[in-house]
Amino acid sequence: MDNNTSKIRILIADDHAIFRDGLRRLLESEPEFEVVGEAADGVEAIAQTQQMRPDILLLDLAMPRMPGLETLRELAAQHTEARVILLTAAVENRQMVEALQIGARGVVMKEAATQILLKAIRAVMSGQYWVGREPVADLAQYLRAHAAGQQNTKAKSYGLTRREIEILSTIVSGLSNKEIAQKFSLSEDTVKHHLTNIFDKLGVSSRLELALFAINNRLIETV
Repeated sequence: MDNNTSKIRILIADDHAIFRDGLRRLLESEPEFEVVGEAADGVEAIAQTQQMRPDILLLDLAMPRMPGLETLRELAAQHTEARVILLTAAVENRQMVEALQIGARGVVMKEAATQILLKAIRAVMSGQYWVGREPVADLAQYLRAHAAGQQNTKAKSYGLTRREIEILSTIVSGLSNKEIAQKFSLSEDTVKHHLTNIFDKLGVSSRLELALFAINNRLIETV
């Protein structure tokens, strides 16, 4: 590894000390990784993330005091820059979709081969998402496929107008503002106005967050 390249700083959050120790040894055997801290529960994970500012947080889904998903929500609310990879022995499809929707960059099973975790960390650091055993290039498409297998529930409107729901569906499909404007014969300024209203009503701040929120909450009929 180039000496001029900074190491990837990693924080491990898991309630099993033996697992943390083994994971630390594994990661530190790789020259580009540096384990900067450990946490035994969600509360410690948040405190350590604030203090150590790691590049990657390896977060156990099932922990005492504050479970992984709740910890993830709190970190998202604090706008932490750490990229979170959930480590779990078992995960329901619903939990995985929710985790990715609220900010996780990856989900790796604890039973996976060690090389899978190492690849996941490198992929997430390069800007990709990672689910299971492989990188995910198009997260919205991946979640659409998985959300389709979930039990259908009646979508809440969240105060969206019919036009806003139509525009929301195009965001999930990946259309640009210009393409949306052409599709509905609107000006781009009008599209931007609708998007601002949608962001405000749903409490999201980016198109990706918006698409994931729509998928997770079944806001459109076909996702």
